[in-house]
Amino acid sequence: MDKSIIDFINEHHLLTLATSKNNVPYCCNVFYVYSQKQNSFIFSSDTKTKHATDFIENPKVAGSIALETKAVGKIQGVQLLGEIVELKGEELKVAKKQYLKAYPYARLMEIQLWEMKLIFVKMTHNKLGFGKKLVWER
Repeated sequence: MDKSIIDFINEHHLLTLATSKNNVPYCCNVFYVYSQKQNSFIFSSDTKTKHATDFIENPKVAGSIALETKAVGKIQGVQLLGEIVELKGEELKVAKKQYLKAYPYARLMEIQLWEMKLIFVKMTHNKLGFGKKLVWER
């Protein structure tokens, strides 16, 4: 994956996650950490939430991360496709350590961690030129 995409992802922390269940779309925002080794997002969500019940039934999801700006030359953002898996065992231990390092206050809560394994990423990066797109696919 292009370093510009990885740098952008690492500079942010809020992912808009889009799910679909019974052909009805839904979106939410989650705090994430990016695992470069796994090329995935780690986030916490209770299984009782609407988006979690959706992705438990249909793990194929979309997402986006955007820089909020009105300056056209500074526009940057990524659009993502991925698949959600529940973390367990050693993967859960590693992810939990990474997540709690980024969000230490989460130690006070019961957290359920999930992984969004990336399948496709498209970045719009106007700093590289108007309408410049960088694409990565698994």
